[in-house]
Amino acid sequence: MKNDAHAADLSFIQEALPAFISEAQEQIETIEQLLLQLEDTPQDHELLNALFRCAHTVKGSAGIFGLDRVVAFTHHVETLLDQLREGALALTPALSTLLLQCNDQIRSLVAQARDTAVDEDDQAVAAREALVQRLQAATQGAAAAPAPAPAAGPTDASAGRAAMAPPAGRLWHAAVAFGSDTFRNGMDPLAILNYVRGLGEIVTVQCDVGGVPALDSLDPESCHLTFEFALQTHATRAEIEGAFSFVRDDCTLHLVEPGGTAEDFAALIEAMPDNPRLGDILVAAGAITQAQLQQGLRAQTAAAASGSAAPLGEILQATAGVPAQVVNAALSKQSKGREAAQGAQGAPDDQRFIRVQADRLDAVINLLGELVIAGAGASLLARQTRQGTLIEANAQIGRLIEEIRNGTLQLRMVPIGETFSRFRRVVRDTAAELGKDVQLEIAGGETELDKSMVERIADPLMHLVRNALDHGLETPEQRQASGKAAQGRLTLAACHESGSILIRISDDGRGIQRDKVLQRAWDRGLVERGVVPADADIDRLIFEPGFSTAEKVTNLSGRGVGMDVVRRNIEALRGTVTLHSTPGQGSCIEIRLPLTLAIIDGFLVGVGNSKFIFPLDAVVEVIENRPTVSALDERGRGFVELRGQVLPVVSLRSLYALEGPAPERTSVVVLHSLQRRYGVMVDSLLGQHQTVIKPLGRMFRSLRGMSGSSILGNGEVALIFDVPSLSQLASEPTGSAGRTHALPPVPHPPSAASRSPSATSEGQTS
Repeated sequence: MKNDAHAADLSFIQEALPAFISEAQEQIETIEQLLLQLEDTPQDHELLNALFRCAHTVKGSAGIFGLDRVVAFTHHVETLLDQLREGALALTPALSTLLLQCNDQIRSLVAQARDTAVDEDDQAVAAREALVQRLQAATQGAAAAPAPAPAAGPTDASAGRAAMAPPAGRLWHAAVAFGSDTFRNGMDPLAILNYVRGLGEIVTVQCDVGGVPALDSLDPESCHLTFEFALQTHATRAEIEGAFSFVRDDCTLHLVEPGGTAEDFAALIEAMPDNPRLGDILVAAGAITQAQLQQGLRAQTAAAASGSAAPLGEILQATAGVPAQVVNAALSKQSKGREAAQGAQGAPDDQRFIRVQADRLDAVINLLGELVIAGAGASLLARQTRQGTLIEANAQIGRLIEEIRNGTLQLRMVPIGETFSRFRRVVRDTAAELGKDVQLEIAGGETELDKSMVERIADPLMHLVRNALDHGLETPEQRQASGKAAQGRLTLAACHESGSILIRISDDGRGIQRDKVLQRAWDRGLVERGVVPADADIDRLIFEPGFSTAEKVTNLSGRGVGMDVVRRNIEALRGTVTLHSTPGQGSCIEIRLPLTLAIIDGFLVGVGNSKFIFPLDAVVEVIENRPTVSALDERGRGFVELRGQVLPVVSLRSLYALEGPAPERTSVVVLHSLQRRYGVMVDSLLGQHQTVIKPLGRMFRSLRGMSGSSILGNGEVALIFDVPSLSQLASEPTGSAGRTHALPPVPHPPSAASRSPSATSEGQTS
């Protein structure tokens, strides 16, 4: 039976381990950001305290899972951090570098927790021991720390923690009630108390079994344990509470400091969660023990049997010496709890969060896309029946689907500032490696972007940042020689613009050395020798595969791999990348991305037998039945007069050699992209359309100007235009890129040929 219980505990721990790793990784990322912030303000005590709490949380959580390597090593880090926040040590650049390296070691140890059966190699053990020796030397022996746990063969976790225990200190009273889901979440209350013992000495402990139901109604997976204990320790309140940080959502913890007054107890009761029973409130606050409560209840029962009933509060004042002020505070709390239960009954806290696995959210969004398509089809069928009530019902469903769509997509939006903050460490270490002094500035970190987009843009941003550090920014000596400040500036900025997100990576370095770029292009045959293209065309050469101007191969550059990959990765996200550079003043790379990869509002148009969709945010206006278009060139480009100004236009029919009868009159859709406007000539305007983005098939992937496809409600396939790419395609000189490939035939349902454009648009527009 004991073995079965042990196996069950191991099973619970393994189930909860991924949650621990996720939480620990977040704490480790926070530690890194705090250390980088402290380099600018090393005397900021709030940051130092936050840094210590993060390290302590990682150590405490690891102790619950018996991860002795993490506990032992983090304890050394915690010792140094304690010296820093007490003022015994000052944070120097050398200490900051050491702590960053230690944080990397903690990250590695946490990652190893996924497979505890794998032993570390000797090199990893030696590297960790070297860090421990540097930590101990930094603290100058101010705090003795135990030796790190051996790599091979785990040591006894409780023994290791007991070795770290401080000498006897003040006596704290604690009451902790574990929630019913504690076991289901893989937590062991006894293991947590065992870790608390490492903070000092548990003088007394009592388990309240009054909340355990009868055996016939007991759920073995539910926890009903409540403990009261007295802890002799030098630890602070924050450190004691930190021992329960990993189960904070699954327990109710109350601490009473030594020498607490009646006012302290009353304030503690007021801060407690609502509890309908007076005795439970007093026990949870630590004003009385469970034994004193039971004694008072027995006295109340005996008094009732003798016909002289008395309130429990008065009995506890007489038998346990509880001050009247504390009893009154408990009665007030009890009254508030009853009123809340009879009233709103626990309105949800707007600040509460719940963790949801990303793949579950992706599955919901995929189903939402299918719902949008099905809703468009149902709306089309309703319009074909010409039944007013059915059309109105489907319109209402369409509005609800749109609201659900907007709300669901918002769930996946995250601030891009979290990604930007990761580059503080990259800039710091890379600049130090290159002997450069660089300040990183972040702007627009609150700008939100789809989480899937954030994950896929991280690597391209990493390469662009490292490229700016290596090629763009100069050394302090070079900058001073050119009349600049010794410290260079690298800026990461983001903002929303025209329904997309614009990311800028700019520096105040030397800029693009176009003579070197052009010479390398001549050598590689990318440009005919002697031909000097425009500056913008020279700048774009750095995005060619295998292109590099580095004089020698280093760890950062020189192999010609990177910028072309950056361009391909960004274009795969339906984005664009452009480069602006001024010699001697710096460079700026702009990345323009859609806000989401899933569902967008689109504008549906028809050209010949084909349907196309423009992102609605890029549509400025529509000019219907506009006949006065200038003569088109061989690429289908011309001009039209719009309110006294000349607007360049391009014909999709000519540009893509589309088949189908030409209409008598055409319309022009005015689009905005890359700080300019242009028009697109189309045959028919089919209105606004909720667009579920699908990837392009293989035959369309080489087609310029397209970013995806969508299925209409009647089963037809419509191609989605990439407006910035179409803008470049329409404006580039004739013959520079060759003729655009004609569109292959798009599949249509059997009955599509019999439908008129107006009928096709029904059910697709709003």
